[in-house]
Amino acid sequence: MSSSFGDRLAAAFAATGPLCVGIDPHPYLLDQWGLSSDASGVREFGLRVVDGLVGSASVVKPQVAFFERWGSAGFAALEDVLEAGRERGLLQIGDAKRGDIGSTMDGYGDAWFDESSPLRVDALTVSPYLGFDSLTGLVTRARAVGAGVFVLAATSNVEALATQTAIRTDVHGAEGTVASGIVDDVLLDNQTAGDAPFGSVGLVLGATVDLDDYGIDAARLTTTPVLAPGFGHQGATYADLPRLFGPAAGAVLVSASRALLSAGPAGFPDAVRRDADEVRSCLV
Repeated sequence: MSSSFGDRLAAAFAATGPLCVGIDPHPYLLDQWGLSSDASGVREFGLRVVDGLVGSASVVKPQVAFFERWGSAGFAALEDVLEAGRERGLLQIGDAKRGDIGSTMDGYGDAWFDESSPLRVDALTVSPYLGFDSLTGLVTRARAVGAGVFVLAATSNVEALATQTAIRTDVHGAEGTVASGIVDDVLLDNQTAGDAPFGSVGLVLGATVDLDDYGIDAARLTTTPVLAPGFGHQGATYADLPRLFGPAAGAVLVSASRALLSAGPAGFPDAVRRDADEVRSCLV
């Protein structure tokens, strides 16, 4: 990767807009697509999704868990899907939500960012809940190869509300929510690195949450990539984008999965084209 993740993300936005299509091969979707519920089925599902979005969307997000559940055969299937995405010039986000410390995170860096790895992606979702500094090695590795990370901050699952809105005191004695502290860490990291137009470290902020409840000021995020799940099946609409993210709406990767995939193999390409156009129209 010769340029920064932020640069390539900006190019993807300019090419087709900010729609991010999830590859989530739920068993019911495999059945709907006429595929077997096994590693072979998820492989074929992923390949069809990649083929169906080329020319309409530039960013794809495989949900690693749906491949991992089939063991080594599932990872082999994921490798094939990622290779197909690379061949088609897609920007690929591995939705794996990895989070650990020290040499373990270095191992994840090798797995997901090394040029020789069949699992290599353009960006990876990560969890900061062992401390943001536990991500330092992984973030450094990502930047060195032009990749990025998306750090969980305010997620769309209701189970996270109590933890992410809990009040913490930072090293300077200032109080704020856990989620807003993660945002502060990400903003500082990107500022220190001097990334532009987008930082290589982004945030996961659910489209179904009220950022004010988490103490997060969207106006601070205009140059920070935001991966926003929750559109479509979970209830957020594309028309909500300006209201939800205000001045930062132009930095948001609008993530949709089941709402698009439920169109089935025949309807999926048209659904992607339609939704990509709608998202762009909401940002005019």
